[in-house]
Amino acid sequence: MNMLTISPINAFSDNYIWLIRRGNRGFVVDPGEPGPVLTALNADGIELAGILVTHHHFDHTGAVAALKDETGCAVWGPPDSPAGPYDHTVAEGDTVSVLGVAFSVLNVPGHTLDHIAYYSPAEQALFCGDTLFVGGCGRVFEGTPPQMRASLEKLSRLPADTLIFCAHEYTLANLRFARLVEPENTELANFLSACERKREQNEPTVPSQISDELSCNPFLRWQSPEILKTLEAAGRLIDDSPDGIFTAVREWKNTA
Repeated sequence: MNMLTISPINAFSDNYIWLIRRGNRGFVVDPGEPGPVLTALNADGIELAGILVTHHHFDHTGAVAALKDETGCAVWGPPDSPAGPYDHTVAEGDTVSVLGVAFSVLNVPGHTLDHIAYYSPAEQALFCGDTLFVGGCGRVFEGTPPQMRASLEKLSRLPADTLIFCAHEYTLANLRFARLVEPENTELANFLSACERKREQNEPTVPSQISDELSCNPFLRWQSPEILKTLEAAGRLIDDSPDGIFTAVREWKNTA
């Protein structure tokens, strides 16, 4: 039985800061702006008990100091992080108790070297920052494409009904690119249409499920014959290994 309520707080132009609630206590994930968080907390009389950080980029950490000063909450984040130190540093194998619910920490480097994710099987919830998006993945800024693909493969092995709480509303651009890469994927076409309807109603497309991503996300579909064919036809494929296919798709998306 799920004990937590998870809802988005909009920040900047397309960020989601995730508010995790149980009763009148809450955690937030990757707060980049303090104002929207404080407004949400005050509106519902929520005491901020903690902050979870996935990686050091400013749009995920810019509000940490202000929220900690305002509320006295504790902060969990990765070790050796340029935005640290945090009250509690955590890495793969560690567990964080979030309002009484255990979240396992996963190392998922690639977008940044310090990137981690938080996963609760009880809540069927994954907070993955900028590693895995709906229909996409983060740019490879600090790691290598094979490192990023390995991180995505790790996440893809989570149960199919796992909810993916990523940190940006990039979905429509991601899925429209995915249609270029795999144009005959009917599940992808249907998923894009459903997400377009959500955005027309100003509803988030996040969370998706691991099952959605396995069916529609080209960055998890390096075994797809159609993606291989599309890359070859476009002259973008140098290496047909899983790492080579992922790298070619990621480099295409970088310039799309």
